[in-house]
Amino acid sequence: MAYALLVLAQAAGLLLIPFGLPGTWLQVLGLVGYAALTDFRSVGAVPIVVAVVLAVAGEVVEFVLGGRYAKKYGGSKRAAWGAILGGLVGAFVGVPIFLVGSVIGAFVGAFAGAALLELTRSPDTRAALRVGWGAFVGRLVATAAKSAIGVAIAAVALFSALG
Repeated sequence: MAYALLVLAQAAGLLLIPFGLPGTWLQVLGLVGYAALTDFRSVGAVPIVVAVVLAVAGEVVEFVLGGRYAKKYGGSKRAAWGAILGGLVGAFVGVPIFLVGSVIGAFVGAFAGAALLELTRSPDTRAALRVGWGAFVGRLVATAAKSAIGVAIAAVALFSALG
């Protein structure tokens, strides 16, 4: 029963990540819950610490990549911050589409934030759109990277639980 709950927590966490929800943290909580339910017989501190470190790394990657890609596509520091803040606001506000609204909002927000703040630096609309596109791509890469980190957390959790 405890293993089934662990598997469910890992699967649910992986499904939540692309939607900008805290899926990696659900995975970590599932691992800690499994460890507690089994009196820490097969899961000790090491797999839990590894899972926490991976989850933190996932948050950092997700936070930073939109800005990095905006800069890679020619944007200023201001545009990089616009991508980061726009992505956060977009994910929070979302788009009124059931289930995927926060994902779309994060992508649109990263694009718009980077492009708008780049326009405050230079009136070159074409360059600002290129920078916005870079932020969009960065957000896409960040989602893929965080999903890969979620798979790593699931592997740590499931293999350590098997003992």
